[in-house]
Amino acid sequence: MSGAMRNKVQRKFKMRGYTLKVEALSGILSFVSRFPEAEDEALDLLLDELHHSSLKSSILDKESVHRVVSLLLEAEAAVEESPTSSGYGSAASALRIIHAFDFPKFHYDPIKKNFHEHTGKLPIHGDASAKATLYRDRFLLLFQRLSRDPHFSRPVFDTDISDYGSCQISTIQSLVGQRGKRWVMGLISQLEDGHFYLEDLTAAVEIDLFNARITTGFFSENTIVLAEGEMLLNGIFQVKTCGFPPLEDREKSVASFSGLDYFGSGSLTKEETLRLAELETGAVKDMFVVLSDVWLDNEEAIGNLETVLSGYENEEVVPSLFVFMGNFCSHPCNLSFNAYSSLRSQFGKLGQMIASHQRLKELSRFLFIPGPDDVGPSTVLPRCPLPNYITEELQKYIPNSIFSSNPCRIKFYSQEIIFFRQDILYRMRRACLMPPSTEETSDPFEHLVATITHQSHLCPLPLSVQPIIWNYDHCLHLYPTPHTIVLGDRSEQKAFKYTGITCFNPGSFSNDSTFVAYRPCTREVELSAL
Repeated sequence: MSGAMRNKVQRKFKMRGYTLKVEALSGILSFVSRFPEAEDEALDLLLDELHHSSLKSSILDKESVHRVVSLLLEAEAAVEESPTSSGYGSAASALRIIHAFDFPKFHYDPIKKNFHEHTGKLPIHGDASAKATLYRDRFLLLFQRLSRDPHFSRPVFDTDISDYGSCQISTIQSLVGQRGKRWVMGLISQLEDGHFYLEDLTAAVEIDLFNARITTGFFSENTIVLAEGEMLLNGIFQVKTCGFPPLEDREKSVASFSGLDYFGSGSLTKEETLRLAELETGAVKDMFVVLSDVWLDNEEAIGNLETVLSGYENEEVVPSLFVFMGNFCSHPCNLSFNAYSSLRSQFGKLGQMIASHQRLKELSRFLFIPGPDDVGPSTVLPRCPLPNYITEELQKYIPNSIFSSNPCRIKFYSQEIIFFRQDILYRMRRACLMPPSTEETSDPFEHLVATITHQSHLCPLPLSVQPIIWNYDHCLHLYPTPHTIVLGDRSEQKAFKYTGITCFNPGSFSNDSTFVAYRPCTREVELSAL
């Protein structure tokens, strides 16, 4: 083995934070030499396997390397014996589904100006401080993003950086005794009935939004805004202009804190990311079929579903993934719901229906995401997967079916996709403090997309309207911005590309017979209906 390969191995392992003992290095070089045509791929595979194995130390010895190498060689032998198995570049191996309760949690440190990952388990029932931390983390997440925006960062020298100038953000505490226009950033809250305030980490001030000029989006309680205005003599901050914190390109966010795994799919080196992106460009035939509101107790909906499945069964290339989003019952599964055994058998019939389409059963994967009225411990977000009792019958027919949380994240090669099933558009419109601006658009779905992306949060509603588990609010964060957001909603079917982010709503399958075929390679959204 050449010295160049030895140096490459040591460099790659050092980049991942590993230190190699001499015997471990010999074992790795011996493994890589088995694949003279694909040395880099073999090395990357070994690193990935080490990342997912439980290591006692970052210093790798002979035993720890030998254990992982043995597993990989056994897997290779099994693949060679099975002629029908798919290759590494297949959609099944490229697809990774991450449950909400496995998402990593990061806190931003405004002093050191970096993120640090929370270690250890988070309790479901947080203490009182967890609620304050929820708002603090949301505020700091947007504040650190804003601090890199050239319009709102303070120039090093006292010069005009552009014709636009620099809009320095003032803390709310510093507004006392100040005259003239000021820019502030804060969270809208109703501390007294009928009186709205703007809060940051220093203080709170009552605001007057009556004559404020606003940008696109829904302005409600709990949303974080940038406001330009001035203090009046009565202590009220009169807002002249109000908007959301500006967005930041995904590439800039990732580059600012490189090496951190925000998404939960594992951190990758630049070389690995480029390799996945190259593989993704070749996956032109891969397609996801997304259906929302699949009522299993509705005969018409089941008949339409059979039509959809039969149609894709006869296609030359079947979809890689079917995503079924709740609700799975036409009646809310609350305390008055007494048909759990019936729902269980309906899932079993759905399993039979899918299994009757042999090509779909063998070549496609099936993902199930619960809706807001589905069976579960509560309506609080994030929601856990559907209970095993309800889904057991289906799993007998479709063993590779996946029951995930709501929201749910999918990593397809290098692409990050988020699925969220909630009737949020109706709630956001009801929670609005003022009618949305019609300057840029009058489409409610476009206003919703602008709101959640600028807020970097899937559900920026008051906790009294939509409860959220305090310790797991990070599961709803959208930072860095994903490539695609799927918003399952009862409202009409829509697709909208906003600042490079693909967003779509498949519509209600049971009400309107609508669904979406999504091609992740080209990020093309096909709005479909029966």
